[in-house]
Amino acid sequence: MEGLLLRLSSLDADAENAVRVIGFFDRLIATRTSLDAIVRKASGLAECPLGVSSPARGLQVGGPTPAHATRRELEDGTIVWLARAGKPLPLDDMVLERFSIAVALSLELSRVPLPALGDPALVELVLSDSAGEAERSRALHLLELKPTTPLRVLAVKGTPTGLSAALGPLHAVLATNEIPDQDGEVGISTQVPAINAPAAWAEARTALRFASVSHPAVRADDLGSQIALASLSREEIAKLPDVIALDALDQQLLTVLAALARTNSNRKAATAIHRHHSTIPARIAQAETALGFPIDTPAGRFRLHLALVLRHLRDN
Repeated sequence: MEGLLLRLSSLDADAENAVRVIGFFDRLIATRTSLDAIVRKASGLAECPLGVSSPARGLQVGGPTPAHATRRELEDGTIVWLARAGKPLPLDDMVLERFSIAVALSLELSRVPLPALGDPALVELVLSDSAGEAERSRALHLLELKPTTPLRVLAVKGTPTGLSAALGPLHAVLATNEIPDQDGEVGISTQVPAINAPAAWAEARTALRFASVSHPAVRADDLGSQIALASLSREEIAKLPDVIALDALDQQLLTVLAALARTNSNRKAATAIHRHHSTIPARIAQAETALGFPIDTPAGRFRLHLALVLRHLRDN
């Protein structure tokens, strides 16, 4: 049926094409298509955005309702809309009518109770890649958040503080205002609309990989282009010559190099690791011999820092 319709813009508003539109939505209803898929498929048919909005249900699919959209209101106050930028097409009214019927039936079929207010399962649902936009917006509503609420997601390796859920070995924390202090290493996503929380959760986990004892809290905003390094696999990193060279060094020398890369100063590095600064040049000379490049130049410091970061990502 979807294939028969081809492009709505090429159809006339005659009885045969109206039946095609009706059949298209009847098929979605008969197969109990999810609300997210109904919105997506209807938008594809109409070649313009369609959506659903119900503040009372905490439901928003397809984004905020555009000001110029044509709207229909369902019995419970839910708004369905079609937003065409140009002139209306002959079958737009038919599409919106059948779309509203499909949405109404989908909402009746999907009235499965969500977890109670404050339940960590709601946080899991908000962060889930597999949850649809409808489920996510309802979960946000029960958490007293709007789909457009600015939100950061924290990935915590330790004891969480704030609205959180345990996801495997990590805890996920939702932060809408000030970022709460965490007990342990933490990765912090950029700020996104709450409806985009799954992407923020992935970003927070990536930022967490850069965290360490000396730098326990890492914001994705501060990583810049370094975040691209996280796309390399452990196997790819393990084959890099500079990483292999670092693996051959003893832990004391690695500690000196990490402090040097972090402080960019022999004296500050010595202070950071509680050593006398006069011992640092000899350790640097030893490291340069093992690594095969000088580390007292800007290029050398950058290469050292890059190798240390890559090694850390491989092991974290």
